[in-house]
Amino acid sequence: MNSAFTMASLGDGYRALVIGASGALGTAFCELLHQDPRCVGVRELGRNTVPGLDLEQPETIASAATEMAAEAPYQLIVHAAGLLHRDQVKPEKSYSAIEAQALQAVFQVNALGPALVLRHFLPLLDPRGAMAMLSAKVGSIGDNRLGGWYAYRASKAALNMLIKTAAIELGRTRPQSRLLSLHPGTVVSGLSQPFRGATNARPADVAAAELLTLIDQLTPADSGQFFAYDGERLPW
Repeated sequence: MNSAFTMASLGDGYRALVIGASGALGTAFCELLHQDPRCVGVRELGRNTVPGLDLEQPETIASAATEMAAEAPYQLIVHAAGLLHRDQVKPEKSYSAIEAQALQAVFQVNALGPALVLRHFLPLLDPRGAMAMLSAKVGSIGDNRLGGWYAYRASKAALNMLIKTAAIELGRTRPQSRLLSLHPGTVVSGLSQPFRGATNARPADVAAAELLTLIDQLTPADSGQFFAYDGERLPW
């Protein structure tokens, strides 16, 4: 990766916080931010960090934010965690495959947990800072042409609504900040590996650089919007 990577919109001496830092994209975000000479610190949060943050254990979200508050404000917060599949959780091909437990698990990681991240971490965001949460194009209701993937689609649509709603509130209190919903595209990772589109997947470091560059280019006027990694504005 180009070691000259830098983000211009956050000022010199900015601090970054990456949630979901152990995943393919989360790791790539951290590596790039560590390279940026303007960045003076990257805090990594995940299930196995200290403090730990587990989206399926809501109390850890609040306690991690409390510990991170000592270093606030952060000029950049990136939320890179998500769930598409794991043991007992598979994308549904038909409504006949909808299961309550899988729905609850996917919603907990993709919508309910992130809602609490917004609650507890937005107060730690610099008034001129940027917070980005990774969503997915399949969460677009307007773009849904293939069907299937009920839990994942619905949970990401819910996430988009949470981000949009919080951005409206944030716009009243901190109008120079940015809260963004971003679609990373298909990335080489454990999340994409079992699926058909994985053959076209981009390396995580490439995708992370594209996403950070996009965050850097977007302005407070773009807050609350839904963008693909290439800058395309996506329909809700």
